[in-house]
Amino acid sequence: MDTNNPVDAYIAQFPPAVQARLQALRAAIREAAPDAAEKISYRMPTFYLHGNLVHFAAFKDHISLFPAPSGVAAFAHRLTDYKTSKGT
Repeated sequence: MDTNNPVDAYIAQFPPAVQARLQALRAAIREAAPDAAEKISYRMPTFYLHGNLVHFAAFKDHISLFPAPSGVAAFAHRLTDYKTSKGT
């Protein structure tokens, strides 16, 4: 992991089990959006493609995915079993 890369540095601050989950999430996003650039925005890893595409972050007891509001709206019919809000 290149800790000079801000996303790598973000992930490196967590315990190994959490790092593995964050890396898996990162890889899935990268596979779905290979042209998206990575950056830190709102103090969390962000994939950017024509604007913010998705953020993700680790917390004490969970990991959250924060898609752009357009992503939540586009998949609303598939998200009925999940708790969602404007950006999660």
